Amino acid sequence: MADKLVIVESPAKANTIKKFLGGSTKVMASMGHIRDLPKSKLGIAIEKDFEPEYINIRGKGNLIKELKKEAKKAKKIYIATDPDREGEAIAWHLAKILENEKEKITRVTFNEITKSAVKKAIKEPREIDTKLVDAQQARRVLDRIVGYKMSPVLWKKVKRGLSAGRVQSVAVKMIVKREEEINNFVPEEYWNIVANLKHTKSKKDFEAKFVGKNGEKLEIHSKKEVDNILNDIEKAKYIVNEVKKGEKKRNPSPPFTTSTMQQEASKKINFTLRKTMTIAQNLYEGIKIPGKGTVGLITYMRTDSTRISEEARASAKEQIINTFGEEYYENRYFKAKKDAQDAHEAIRPTYADLTPASIKEYLNNDQFKLYKLIYERFMASQMAAAVYNTMAVNIKANEYDFKANGQSLKFKGYMAMYKYGKKDEQEENMLPELQEKETLKLNKLEPKQSFTEPPPRYTEASLVKALEEKGIGRPSTYSPTITTILVRRYIQKEQKQLVPTELGTIVNKLLVENFTDVINEEFTAKIETQFDEIAEGHEKWKKMIREFYGPFEKTIEKVEKELEHVELVDEVSDVKCEKCGRMMVYKYGRYGKFLACPGYPECKNTKAIVETIETPCPKCGGTIQIRRTKKGRRYYICENNPDSCDYISWNEPGKENKKP
Repeated sequence: MADKLVIVESPAKANTIKKFLGGSTKVMASMGHIRDLPKSKLGIAIEKDFEPEYINIRGKGNLIKELKKEAKKAKKIYIATDPDREGEAIAWHLAKILENEKEKITRVTFNEITKSAVKKAIKEPREIDTKLVDAQQARRVLDRIVGYKMSPVLWKKVKRGLSAGRVQSVAVKMIVKREEEINNFVPEEYWNIVANLKHTKSKKDFEAKFVGKNGEKLEIHSKKEVDNILNDIEKAKYIVNEVKKGEKKRNPSPPFTTSTMQQEASKKINFTLRKTMTIAQNLYEGIKIPGKGTVGLITYMRTDSTRISEEARASAKEQIINTFGEEYYENRYFKAKKDAQDAHEAIRPTYADLTPASIKEYLNNDQFKLYKLIYERFMASQMAAAVYNTMAVNIKANEYDFKANGQSLKFKGYMAMYKYGKKDEQEENMLPELQEKETLKLNKLEPKQSFTEPPPRYTEASLVKALEEKGIGRPSTYSPTITTILVRRYIQKEQKQLVPTELGTIVNKLLVENFTDVINEEFTAKIETQFDEIAEGHEKWKKMIREFYGPFEKTIEKVEKELEHVELVDEVSDVKCEKCGRMMVYKYGRYGKFLACPGYPECKNTKAIVETIETPCPKCGGTIQIRRTKKGRRYYICENNPDSCDYISWNEPGKENKKP
């Protein structure tokens, strides 16, 4: 008979902590949430002050019986679910399930699954934090009300089965708005003039860019302006007017938060948000390492804090000095952003001596890539700045100004461990040793015409950054938000870019027109702040829901009245059904728009809508069709494939191709 019962969410986490707690402790997994709102109805008693009607999740009956049986036998029950609002809510639901044993139940949390952290938590149990539970309940109830009340609007005007969500709909709105900005963008012409110059002493060539006239900045917008400048400096001497030498320091970034980890994993190792979070969860819960057992390799991966424990600082210091030397170490503290919850540390390795190289053979390829990223980012955050020697040169050609900049790396600092991007990678760009009043030889003058670019489409990484900057969502919500709108086919990925589908654009238009007050960034950010207020005990969750529901109910009633006599009428195409002769209609399905016979169920004929491009097939001259994989990724295929042509590519014809 076990003296202690410890309940966690997952079997992997259970396996990792089991070895720390001795034979008299039983460790069980709840397999995530054990109770939730029903799927078949609203599940919130609005007339009873918004009381949620929780039910046991289907398929968990045997597990609940087993938990109750073990709880009855144990002398002490520790609920050790994740240390955030979601984990606190799971703990609360487990306590409700085990109501008969409530005197034995305590709550424990740890930010990392290490022997010292787990044992310390067991020695310092606490009560379940109902403020955190209330914040999670507020989110769950509000999102259920919004989703279940707004979705019928889409059913009446677009297609049955569609759904709307509070945060997801704002994310779709941002993507649709960006697409509109791109489509409406009018490019503006501008020019650069680049002088390729030779230093007569060293014979070294370098480039200087035109910047202005007589010390004033000057922009060039036409070929005529370029020609005037070129005429004015046709026979000019290029004389070094000013040389400024200096030193520039570049400091490392903080260790990862959830959003910065997701952004960097997307940019550096090409992971989707979902993949990043799944692998991070594996690393947190534990990986089997021979000789050490199952080891939790990183701290908790849902955090918006850049704080690091003093123990972690000390172990990082030792590792850095041993590997690189004393001059590479710097004890750094990072300021948290103003709305950071700061309940957890930043994401970091649990053991500084477990370098990525030392455990590579025990990790799969993806686990290794993410662990390396987390490890190196954390170590770099405690390292000295990189130092550059810099040179800025002003060159005169008559009254016109040209500028050249150069730098060389003097001391690597943190860059010995981690490089953040292009700036860090362009280490050497040194100019020759130029002196003031020195005359340079002109090799050639090169005018370059350019046009302003529209704003880029969002990627998963840049959308997370934008959501975070606007205060929309929290570390635990970014990945499920973007996954949901991809699964619903409101957006799709083209290369790494997020593009609204026709369905997404229609849904967005309807929601924005009818629910302006709900589907907007300011409201969504304000709601997030209110959830934080509830978690801190400054606001009651039911009061918040009451204040939201009054105006929202009036909006719903108004929209329902306006749509009372609206019937969903399918748009008729010019394609005749070859089976029964009726004109086919456009429908929206899981994979987008398609043609269907209106005679359903007598006639069940359907057809895919074939998109084509103007560029002919580079192999046979046939028409190129655009098709999509089951995951929504587009590819290009010849209409004659596979009969007489094998052309197929991820890229449009004419671009560098790789076969899907």
